[in-house]
Amino acid sequence: MNEQAIEKAAQQIRAYLAARPQAADTLEGIHRWWIDWQDQDREESPAVTLAALEQLAAGGELEKLNLGGRNLWRRAG
Repeated sequence: MNEQAIEKAAQQIRAYLAARPQAADTLEGIHRWWIDWQDQDREESPAVTLAALEQLAAGGELEKLNLGGRNLWRRAG
């Protein structure tokens, strides 16, 4: 997997949450709305976003909640 794309996604997730600390969304919502893929040749797959989310969660920055069978990601706290 493209480590550069994962790091870009992680940076944009951090920036999004810095501006909106109460935000929470699904993988699909984060992939579509929180990350700007415009400066790339093509949009990366959701697997890249998932890898960034998991990396941020492993570092204690995010947490994953299961609500009604759906996973929501939000700032850890």
